[in-house]
Amino acid sequence: MHLNNNVTEFILLGLTQDPVRKKIVFVTFLFFYLGTLLGNFLIITTIKTSQTLGSPMYFFLFHLSLSDTCFCTSIAPRMIVDALLKRATISFRECMIQVFSFHFFGCLEIFILILMAADRYVAICKPLHYTTIMSRQVCAVLVAIAWVGSCVHSLAQIFLALSLPFCGPNVIDHYHCDLQPLLKLACADTHVINLLLVSNSGAICTLSFVMLMCSYVVILYSLRNHSAEGRRKALSTCMSHIIVVVLFFGPCIFLYTRPATTFPMDKMIAVFYTLGTPLINPLIYTLRNAEVKNAMKKLWRKKLISDDKR
Repeated sequence: MHLNNNVTEFILLGLTQDPVRKKIVFVTFLFFYLGTLLGNFLIITTIKTSQTLGSPMYFFLFHLSLSDTCFCTSIAPRMIVDALLKRATISFRECMIQVFSFHFFGCLEIFILILMAADRYVAICKPLHYTTIMSRQVCAVLVAIAWVGSCVHSLAQIFLALSLPFCGPNVIDHYHCDLQPLLKLACADTHVINLLLVSNSGAICTLSFVMLMCSYVVILYSLRNHSAEGRRKALSTCMSHIIVVVLFFGPCIFLYTRPATTFPMDKMIAVFYTLGTPLINPLIYTLRNAEVKNAMKKLWRKKLISDDKR
């Protein structure tokens, strides 16, 4: 493994080098990031403090919001600060940390979405056995497995990144460190590593997406036996999940399941799932979920009452 590289830091070109556009990037993504933090912290706080949101679905939603927050934080703060700098650089060590954290929380989000789909499948297709199958202990173990699995995936990414010999140039045509742009800088044949990347990240994205869509097809098919009210409620929940899955997996599959070629649109597509999806998720889960909205209203009323008493 080539741990000793001539390159000690990388230059990040970001989304643009135009000074005016960089200011627009700064303002836009600062707004995106603050919105993401606000939305996800609101969901995390509501689920933690509400007694009515104790079901496995909200336990998984809590971890989805947590992974969204960390996933976005692994990229956004540095990207926002870099937009103010004339020359943005990142050390080799920081680059590797960013690769690890980005893939760790991205993979965790994928696994949590799979658990949420499994939860909806059991709730709709096996309602009489739901409390037994999706007990608190089982859910805790499943989430723990998701965290461990994400760590294994990220360590594999780091192993691939550290095996790349860098001897210049050190300019990354992207706004964050990832294996695809790093492969272009390696002064060696990267064909095998690219195949490993596709078989790792690409396979996780594609297989997870296919599995999730198949599970939702089964769920939607089974709804024909439910009452009109039951169908409406289940459809509302499942459609929220399907929207999130398509928005997140579409860009991931596009970026990680192809040979090591880059397109001009890659950076904008990456922006969509690294910063856009974590912002959209809280909106989808709150606007389409009456229980979450009611719990938030109760939390807000409780805060107003406590403020009045002071």
